[in-house]
Amino acid sequence: MNETAAKRLTGLAGIATAIAFIVEVPLYFVYSGPPPDSNVLARLLIGILALTFLLVFVTAFRELVKGADPAYEWVGTLAFATGLVYVTITLVSSGLEAGAVIAADHPIDPTITVSGTYVLYGTIGRLVLAFFLTAVGYGIARTKLLPRWTGRSAFVLAGANLLFVPSLFFGNTPEHFYAANGWGTTALMGAVFSYWMLALGIATYRSAARRMPAGSPALSR
Repeated sequence: MNETAAKRLTGLAGIATAIAFIVEVPLYFVYSGPPPDSNVLARLLIGILALTFLLVFVTAFRELVKGADPAYEWVGTLAFATGLVYVTITLVSSGLEAGAVIAADHPIDPTITVSGTYVLYGTIGRLVLAFFLTAVGYGIARTKLLPRWTGRSAFVLAGANLLFVPSLFFGNTPEHFYAANGWGTTALMGAVFSYWMLALGIATYRSAARRMPAGSPALSR
């Protein structure tokens, strides 16, 4: 696959990831009490699709970094590895929530009832995502693969995620901003990451349209 096709694939995967996450997040706020099973399972399915697209994105991003500068292949591999861990953690959380909802004989709120998942979504997810974003930002900054703002914004978002790592000490009330499963720790940070992914996906896809000047060494290979 040539660089143009790789950037388009990476960009489309990022955009698809973002759209799925953006659709998923509002479904958590439709009901004030325990939501019906249909709501929970729908949002989990959308989230699973988003994670599948994210897996494509991190795989393609590794190849882009490697192609841009082989010396920084390790950075692309780190982004891939941490992205894969994040996808795995979140898929496990989704599976636990879905299983609990299916097995229950009455509506439950899995963000509260399934106690282990909100630590995975919260503290663990925030820490792993911070490492992923740092690797992406560093890879972009060193290889100049994408516009400078994409790398800088990745670092800023990584720092924001790190701020929520201690949230596991602050209870499990979703209505609280800084709880283990609070709306700031999970929903807000998830929404910010979604829109950042959308911007990154668009920037990556648009970068594929740039043409290198005539006589460029890369064109003469």
